[in-house]
Amino acid sequence: MQQSAVPELAHTHARPIHWVATATALSAVVALSSLLQPDPATAVQAGPETRSAPVTVTAPNPAGVDFPIECGPSKALVRMKASGDLDGDGIPETVAVVHCDAGSGSPPDGVYVLTRGTAPKPRVVATLVTPKDRFTVKDFAVRDGAVTATLLGYSSIDVPSCCPDVTDHAKWQWKNGAFVRSTPSGALGV
Repeated sequence: MQQSAVPELAHTHARPIHWVATATALSAVVALSSLLQPDPATAVQAGPETRSAPVTVTAPNPAGVDFPIECGPSKALVRMKASGDLDGDGIPETVAVVHCDAGSGSPPDGVYVLTRGTAPKPRVVATLVTPKDRFTVKDFAVRDGAVTATLLGYSSIDVPSCCPDVTDHAKWQWKNGAFVRSTPSGALGV
C-alpha cells in the first residue's frame, strides 16, 4: 500500500463529538423548515365563468304520471320502462309501455315518452304507439338514442284478441323535433 505524501489532518477523522454536532445541526434545519411553510396555493382558472361539478340528472319515474289512455274503472299499469337520452341534450328520457289493468286477457299497449319538466312530476311528451292500434309490445329497449320494439298485432278485426297474427318491428328516433318511426328491412311478418 502506498503512503500519502500529505500529512494526516486531525479534522479528517470523525470523532463522536462530530457526529453529535452534525445530528444537532440537521435537527435544527428540519425543525426550522417545518415552521417556515409557504402560503397555501391560491391559483384560479382564468375566465369569466366558474365551473361546478357536473349534475347527474335521473331519468323520469313513470309512477303517478297521467297517461293518455282510457281505462274506465281500471287503472293504467306501467308494464315496462327503459331510459336513455333520446334527443341528444344530455338529459335522459323514460319510455313507458302502459296498458289498462284489465285483470285478464292481453289489453293493448300504449308506448309513451316521458321527460322531466318543470312540474314536480314527469310529463308525457310523445305517444309512439296508441292503444287504439291494438298492439301488444314485446322485446322493448332504449339504446343509442333510439326506441326499438316488437309489436304484436292483428291482420283484421276478425282475429281473436288472444292470438295476434302480425309481428311488426319498429324503431323510433328523434329527428328534426319529432320522433320518426322506421321499420328495419324484412321486419313485417304474418
